[in-house]
Amino acid sequence: MIGSSETALVVKVGMAQYKVASAPARMVTLALGSCVGIVLYDPVARVGALAHVMHPRRERVKNNVNRAKFADAVVDLMLGRMVKKGAERARVQGKIFGGARMFAHVQGSRGMFQIGAENVAVAKSELAARGILIVAESTGGEKGRMLVFDVCDGSVRVRDAWNNEEVY
Repeated sequence: MIGSSETALVVKVGMAQYKVASAPARMVTLALGSCVGIVLYDPVARVGALAHVMHPRRERVKNNVNRAKFADAVVDLMLGRMVKKGAERARVQGKIFGGARMFAHVQGSRGMFQIGAENVAVAKSELAARGILIVAESTGGEKGRMLVFDVCDGSVRVRDAWNNEEVY
């Protein structure tokens, strides 16, 4: 895979989850469609976090107990756990991925089917409110993505549904 973490622990992050890891580790999430992958990284401490968020805001969803599901709630959870592992908030950088318009071909597909853009907007707003600079992003479009986040160097390999790959 990427860089020097060939033998690194692989941490799988499922939908509506977030996880935090220290180098050497790689974090993986699959099936980012309208969902957003939020990556936070402290390059000095080499501590990272990855969240796979499904919805922009908690108050809009009845089943809102799992804060990792929401762009407006997960960033503080991620930062808190990162600091416990040695990260410093002032050094944390952000990257965001996903937020696709997955059902553009469906006549009249709006609302919950097209929340990708709102997921991206809320994720950006939450990061900005905490002074976290977004150093890379691959958002929007009409295709799903998978991510491999290398906590050793902060790089994120993004593969789309047609097997195109880019590293951010």
